[in-house]
Amino acid sequence: MPEKWERLVEVLADHDDWVTAARLADRLGVTTRTVRTYAAQANAGGEPVVDSGPDGYRLDRTAWARRAQRTGDAADAGPEGRRARLIRDLVDAPDGLDVFDAAERLHVSESTLESDLGRVRARLRGTGLALEREGSVVRLRGPETAMRRLVGALVREEGRRGIRDLATLRAGFPPVEGFRRGLLDGLRAAGWAPNEYALDDVLLHVAIAVDRVSHDRTLERDEGTAAGSPADALVTLVDELVRDEFDVHLPPAELAHLARLIGTRAATRRDGPARIDVIRGIVGRISQEWLVDLGDDEFLERLALHVDNLAARAAEQSYSRNPLTASIKAAYPLIYDLAVYLAAELGRLEGITVNDDEIAYLAMHLGAALERTRSRGDAVRVAVVAPEYHDARDLLLERLRAGLDDDVELLVGGAVPLEGPAASGDDADLVVSVLPPRVPQPGVVTVAPFPTADDVERVRQELARIRRGRRRARLASTLTRTIGPDLFVRGVGGRGREEVIRLLGDRLLAAGVIDDAYLEGVLERERMSSTAFTDLLAVPHAMTMTAERSAIAIAIDERPIAWGEAEVHVVALIAFAESGRAEFQAVFDQFVEAFSDPENVRRLVRGAVDYPGLLAELSVLMAP
Repeated sequence: MPEKWERLVEVLADHDDWVTAARLADRLGVTTRTVRTYAAQANAGGEPVVDSGPDGYRLDRTAWARRAQRTGDAADAGPEGRRARLIRDLVDAPDGLDVFDAAERLHVSESTLESDLGRVRARLRGTGLALEREGSVVRLRGPETAMRRLVGALVREEGRRGIRDLATLRAGFPPVEGFRRGLLDGLRAAGWAPNEYALDDVLLHVAIAVDRVSHDRTLERDEGTAAGSPADALVTLVDELVRDEFDVHLPPAELAHLARLIGTRAATRRDGPARIDVIRGIVGRISQEWLVDLGDDEFLERLALHVDNLAARAAEQSYSRNPLTASIKAAYPLIYDLAVYLAAELGRLEGITVNDDEIAYLAMHLGAALERTRSRGDAVRVAVVAPEYHDARDLLLERLRAGLDDDVELLVGGAVPLEGPAASGDDADLVVSVLPPRVPQPGVVTVAPFPTADDVERVRQELARIRRGRRRARLASTLTRTIGPDLFVRGVGGRGREEVIRLLGDRLLAAGVIDDAYLEGVLERERMSSTAFTDLLAVPHAMTMTAERSAIAIAIDERPIAWGEAEVHVVALIAFAESGRAEFQAVFDQFVEAFSDPENVRRLVRGAVDYPGLLAELSVLMAP
């Protein structure tokens, strides 16, 4: 049987952050004392792989990968790795495996191997593959495309368990770095725009295809061409690169399959998109609903080209993986929400089904466009007071411009007066002067005529203090208006995701903030894509701005709340109203930014024992 501590490692491998002992005990069905024992066993006899601390336990993925590599095969790392190795052996054995030989090779008992085969059968559900048994021989049956998808999934799971190095992931497959360089050069020369975020996933398909063809396991003709013909230029490029880099001749079905993958996942052709009018209409509605500027023609064309490829991927149910999905969702929730709306409209108008990874790619397009067009709304006016002497004042201004942010407006004044308010300071938030006032004055920073790095840093610190004061003043006012005592719940009594949303929605309904249709919109949005933006925080909301007023209903529980694949401790149901949208969205941005740090969420859970405690903690954490 597998070592019991390996179960602990499997659970930790599913989390990037710390996991409390109590949570692990619940998952494993043991006591917290047993969790400590499992951690000690995992770390015994070699380099420690499980870190422990005040926040619980965490898997050291680098150490775990090194331990896996020392076994001689990354797949030998724990029971999941052993089962992955078993599946790979089955894929590579058309005549099947003898279970007794397999048990000996994997260094496990026959009963353990039989247990592993049971889990492999469960894993194969929905893949188009199945195990067939004849005596002691077991075989894997199904189409070649399904075999390759399974191998690709196994390699990606090795990466999730911590084996992230490209060379390690590709162990056992042909090296692909030369192919990668040649492909990028060839795509650019042919007028295609590469997507390097998705390229590694496509290269994995290339490596698997070359490996399988080398072992006489090829696609049937209809497997390679069922979804349509790729561009001839891509087929030629792939054929030349595979011959040059791997010395392998791929049959037409294989070339068509790989060329289509590249053309729909890793590159975008620079010609007229088919859905430009559809995208223009959707983006126009986004701009109107969210008051953002997304009307740039170049952006619309790039997005429409991306959507054309997305439609091709969706037709095959073969979506691109996005390594940044979790970070985009956590760091840019409003942009991600715009992408969810875009995905919903594509589903409604074009019948395109979009998963989370593809939504994140849409968010990258939208975020890039917003970054180019956004205007900064927190400018600080700084009066620079210096006597004019040759080019000394110009040099002072040059140094300040180089060392300060773009949203600082420099106002040039004269000398600091002996008494009273600083010259030019009436319209300024801060005065920077080369001469100190005779009477100390707040809001004045004295610097040298040729300011040093320390001088500039003192100015930056004072600017940060001014912005922090502004945020706190705005926040204090907004929080009391948007989170009333009746909109705070401490403890949800073991409710699930939809029950918690309805619990908070009922509070908002009773307060006259939303109606039943708005609450149903919140639930509909949640079903499209989880609003657990971090491992500890969920922010459910609707995609419309039809609330009577903007408000936040918050539930906090020390016990984790099951939220899809995540477990959260804080749920903030957001109600957006058309009026006061800009102010409220700024607060929402601060909210998500503050609680992207897990420690801030833990502090809120500990400190917000009542409504005054909630407001106090929010004020400190959101405007530090």
